[in-house]
Amino acid sequence: MGAVFALFAGFYYWVGKIFGRTYPETLGQIHFWITFFGVNLTFFPMHFLGLSGMPRSNPDYPDAYAGWNAPSSFGSYISVVGIRRFFVVVAITSSSGKNQKCAESPWAVEQNPTTLEWLVQSPPAFHTFGELPAVKETKS
Repeated sequence: MGAVFALFAGFYYWVGKIFGRTYPETLGQIHFWITFFGVNLTFFPMHFLGLSGMPRSNPDYPDAYAGWNAPSSFGSYISVVGIRRFFVVVAITSSSGKNQKCAESPWAVEQNPTTLEWLVQSPPAFHTFGELPAVKETKS
């Protein structure tokens, strides 16, 4: 799940550039915390199960391991609720709802954007560049 959280982070970073609309930040935070809690509740008890000697690839296990498997199973259900919340965020963001238009660059006020993706409008127009732009090193 480290990799899945990276995918979520990539979505939230690029969603303004993809759809040209802002996502509901409160729902995004709710998605993160539900998923974070569910993933930790799923995988943390598995460390204790492994230390107790439970084999990984057996679908059936002795009743001695049921105490740690119960919260782990419950955590997976919480993770599913969090991931469903993610799809709600995607649906709201991609629909033509009441979302605000995204700024061309979220850093435009604080600093000048230095990469090409933040120099164009959000979402970028089809065939934004007629030819491959020349990227030159800038001095800091």
